[in-house]
Amino acid sequence: MAPVSLLLNLLWILIGGAWMAFGWLVASVIMAITIVGLPWARAAFNIAVYTLLPFGSKAVRRDEVTGESDIGTGPLGMLGNIVWLLLAGWWLALGHFVTAVILAITIIGIPFAWAHLKLAGIALWPIGKVIVPA
Repeated sequence: MAPVSLLLNLLWILIGGAWMAFGWLVASVIMAITIVGLPWARAAFNIAVYTLLPFGSKAVRRDEVTGESDIGTGPLGMLGNIVWLLLAGWWLALGHFVTAVILAITIIGIPFAWAHLKLAGIALWPIGKVIVPA
């Protein structure tokens, strides 16, 4: 990890990244407890890690990385994302959006607000995404 990314990630954790990563982790655990929600639990856990350390990484569609379509990037993945959106995605996106608005009030918080807005988009549609180094 580059020194700038490390510094930004440390600041991120201190000013709001940790509580949103915890929200993703809670969503992951709740989905895992239901057994039926295991596919969503895995995606939520991966994004919880990304939410904790977002600088120096990015989320992209899995088929762009592998070059092949799979169950998460096809029609079943879209159906899974719709279910996710209804069950947990909207409140995680709302948490990221509210945090982004609060951080955007200050000039120093604008880069962190932008990162929260990116994460809000991922919160709405996480299935079929993979986290890769930027």
